[in-house]
Amino acid sequence: MIRLAVPFIGDEEVAAVERVMRSGQLSQGPETAAFEEEFSQLVDGRHCIGVNSGTSALHVALLAAGIGPGDEVIVPSFTFAATANAVALTGARPVFVDIEPTYFCIDPEAVAAAVTPRTAAIMPVHLYGHPAQMPALLEIARRHGLLVVEDSAQAHGAALDGTPAGAFGTLGAFSFYPTKNMTTGEGGMITTADDELARKCRLLRAQGMEVRYQNEMVGLNVRMTDMAAAIGRVQLTRLAAWTEARRANAGSYNARLRGVATPAAAENARHVYHQYTVRSEHRDDLVERIKANDIGVDVYYPTPVHELPSFGLSLDLPNTRLAAREVCSIPVHPFLTEEEVSTVIEVINR
Repeated sequence: MIRLAVPFIGDEEVAAVERVMRSGQLSQGPETAAFEEEFSQLVDGRHCIGVNSGTSALHVALLAAGIGPGDEVIVPSFTFAATANAVALTGARPVFVDIEPTYFCIDPEAVAAAVTPRTAAIMPVHLYGHPAQMPALLEIARRHGLLVVEDSAQAHGAALDGTPAGAFGTLGAFSFYPTKNMTTGEGGMITTADDELARKCRLLRAQGMEVRYQNEMVGLNVRMTDMAAAIGRVQLTRLAAWTEARRANAGSYNARLRGVATPAAAENARHVYHQYTVRSEHRDDLVERIKANDIGVDVYYPTPVHELPSFGLSLDLPNTRLAAREVCSIPVHPFLTEEEVSTVIEVINR
């Protein structure tokens, strides 16, 4: 079986966890602080606040920014449900808009058309590891006085014109779920250049307190464990090499795949290929044939978020609808051998 994703935990990660477990400092201690400092180098030195998941990162970021009941946050519908869930959990309303058809990211024109007096923020998703069109989105935000919260869950190390994902908006959020480009087992990271927002995020993640028993606000309990942070610190040292391996595998697919539409990458973008996503009018048949050859394949995402039972909306988002019908993702992880890449190509071409 050529697997779609292969989470890697090596001897160094195991040793790091053992070190923490023997230290007796298990939750939000020195390892978390060190991981936050080291991760900040990936986002142009911004403040980094570790939490227990990517969803928590989005949720806390929105709460820290003051998003709540009566507000609207513009989001793409072609994404994982956590993007919209985080908005809804604040009491705000996610406003679903279409994607542009080339990079699968939120369409700035659709965003501009969706702004109302209640709009408080835009939440672009750097889907599959390709950055959204941030200059256009930031201009819309500037024009209307809106916050920008980047969902960078799939975009560790992605960049546009040299600026990394997670360093464009008011706040950003990363995920370290096991299948992401790097993992902490479970975990997330909030990024911001704003000192006060960073402090609010730190308060919100730990019951509203920085000093024990001095609760300054109502908060959550979404702290990052030091075991998770210790894994993350090791994984961060591997990320650059893993990313180049992903990009090399994607390059082989781009050059040799036939009969499917391969993913585009803008000239000014650094695509990190969390997923390598192809398109086909015959997607369902293609998926079954790939599976029949013991190759991992999946559809991200078969149902637009606005159509899920949790939201149950009827909207006309044609690019989203078409993508949900045509896309599937094939193995691109950094542990593929050249022979495995060639096998995937041969099976799809055949």
